[in-house]
Amino acid sequence: MSIKVNKVLDAKGLACPMPVVKTKKTMDQIEPGEVLLVEATDRGSLADMKGWAKNTGHQYLGSKEEGDVLYHYLRKSDPSETSEIEEFPHVTSNEELINKLDDESITVLDVREPAEYVFSHVPGAVSIPLGDLEERMGEIDKESEIHVICRTGNRSNMAAQQLAENGFDKVFNVKPGMSQWDGPTENK
Repeated sequence: MSIKVNKVLDAKGLACPMPVVKTKKTMDQIEPGEVLLVEATDRGSLADMKGWAKNTGHQYLGSKEEGDVLYHYLRKSDPSETSEIEEFPHVTSNEELINKLDDESITVLDVREPAEYVFSHVPGAVSIPLGDLEERMGEIDKESEIHVICRTGNRSNMAAQQLAENGFDKVFNVKPGMSQWDGPTENK
């Protein structure tokens, strides 16, 4: 079975958030119903593409992997089916989170891919990649103040929205995230 592709986007070698940024721009150039193939090497793009499509209303058809390249298939929806990704209203800065790290009543939720988490993360952070969040929400204490972090604030924005939609009411998106984190870190 083959999928008819209308446009191919080469996002190989780009890291989050660039594959999604380029996907959004390219999606604006194709017609509703057409299929975009995004070629990416960033492992995080798997969760990013699914999350972006879900949050905008475009259809995520699936992905396949060949060697180091991920091939993501997305179908452009009709404008009546789509929406812009809203900025999550509750944002906290890296500095504000650093000042709260000793508070045991907070949970730091890292939604990056496992390979990103292993090399450097906030001490005590819980690792649940964005793509796994829906199935693993039960692992997070709803009573806790949750600070969601990723590399740049984009995946954490999508994760924070998902948590809020599922009854978590003390959620904060940490921006700019690990790309500019100068607080304590650990690795596993």
